Amino acid sequence: MDPLSAHIKNLREDFMKGSLNEAEMPQSPAAFFSIWMQQAVAAQTPEVQAMTLCTASPDGKPTSRVVYLREFEENRFTFYTNYLSRKGKQLQENPFAAISFFWPDLERQIHIEGTVEVAPTEQSNLYFNSRPVSSQIGAWASNQSQPIPSREFLEQKVTQLSTQFKDKPVPRPDHWGGYTLIANRFEFWQGRKSRLHDRVEYRLENDLWVKSRLSP
Repeated sequence: MDPLSAHIKNLREDFMKGSLNEAEMPQSPAAFFSIWMQQAVAAQTPEVQAMTLCTASPDGKPTSRVVYLREFEENRFTFYTNYLSRKGKQLQENPFAAISFFWPDLERQIHIEGTVEVAPTEQSNLYFNSRPVSSQIGAWASNQSQPIPSREFLEQKVTQLSTQFKDKPVPRPDHWGGYTLIANRFEFWQGRKSRLHDRVEYRLENDLWVKSRLSP
């Protein structure tokens, strides 16, 4: 075994920073998500808004990538992307997804599953208009997930668009906007010693949230 493989194999970490008691958790998973997010922000967790988004093709082949959570309210979680990207096409064909947050400094994970719908046009416009101009131009310049001949090709396109939109408002491209995941399952994970982690699941059944503890 090479030294790097041996190093990875032997990494060990015992988690000791917290615990979860399902009896003390609110009946609303969205309320508990807000509590944990507030605590993560207060702890200055790096990239607190970063989440792994998992999608799948119609034949069940999964893909994942890290995106940013930009808005959340109750059981709705919104991110923004190119509708013609790989994830955008998969969500059009198979509108189910999962998102996961991992905050190692707090020894916590949150997993959320649900259905996905395109965010309203007004919501996407409002968020796009709040972005820096360079990011707005980037949305126009990038045919996300499509092959390009070189980095220079992309940079030339940005230069061209910067000239085109100089001193003008940059409109939102039709191919760019928001998706909202409407949650039907949450799992809150708190690391514990000896891999005996605390896991509490919320499942939506008949419009009511059912809470239960899961084995680690």
